[in-house]
This record gives sequence, C-alpha cells and structure tokens, in this order.
Amino acid sequence: MVLTQKETELLKELKSQEQLCIEKYTKYQSDACDPALKNLFGSILSAEQTHLQTINDILAGKTVSTGSAPSCAAQATTPSPSSCDAESKKSDGYLCRDALAMEKHVSSVYDTSVFEFSSPALRDALAHIQKEEQNHGQQLYSYLSTNGMYS
Repeated sequence: MVLTQKETELLKELKSQEQLCIEKYTKYQSDACDPALKNLFGSILSAEQTHLQTINDILAGKTVSTGSAPSCAAQATTPSPSSCDAESKKSDGYLCRDALAMEKHVSSVYDTSVFEFSSPALRDALAHIQKEEQNHGQQLYSYLSTNGMYS
C-alpha cells in the first residue's frame, strides 16, 4: 500500500507519541508506589508497545488487521484504594494525572488521523488503537477516582 505524504507524516507523529508513551510508562511503572498502579502502568505499557509495532508495520507497508491486536479493555472491577503513605500517594497521583493527560492527547491525534487516511483498513486499525487509548484513559481515571486523586 502506498501512503500519501500526509499519511506518512501523521504516522511519524503517532510513532513519536507511542515512543513517548512507552518511555513514560516504563519510568512510571518503576516509580509508582502502589503495586496496583505498577500493574496498571505495565498493562498499558504492553498495549503501547503493540501500538508502536502496528504503526511501524504500516510504515513498512505491511498489512495490518485490527483482529490481531490484543484488546486492552477497561478494567471490569474498581481498583482497590492505595495503601501507600500520603507522600507516595501524592507522587502516584501526579504520575497518573500526567499519564491521563498524555492519553487524552494521544487519543486526539489518533482521532484526527482516522479522518485523514484513504484506506478503510488503515482507518479501522487506527480507530481500534484510538479506542484502546480511550480505555487506558478510563483505567487511569478509575484509579484516580478510587483514590480520591481526581477532582
């Protein structure tokens, strides 16, 4: 499949965003106090790595399918409250709020990109990733809400 210059530029931007997400979630997983938050960051990190691979595959001209990408659905249960001390909870809240802001931005970049691609298969693949980014935001919001960190 031949990409237009605009599609290629959008994919390069998405690649850059996914690389930043991977860097942040790797750091945040290490820095978080709450084991549940560490697990959440690790789960989202894994999905972001899959997103990056999908973007790289598209850039390389490979056929992509939304059916082969693992779904990162929103957590079915409400996260448990953190047992970390007040200072650690404050730090975890910062990490989580920053991650939520990042997810909002990345989701909006995917949303714009979906409308700019001519291939239905690529639009579907990008829309699938965008939905997963929204689910990440929901998971982060649930954690923040459960721990009284979102206002």
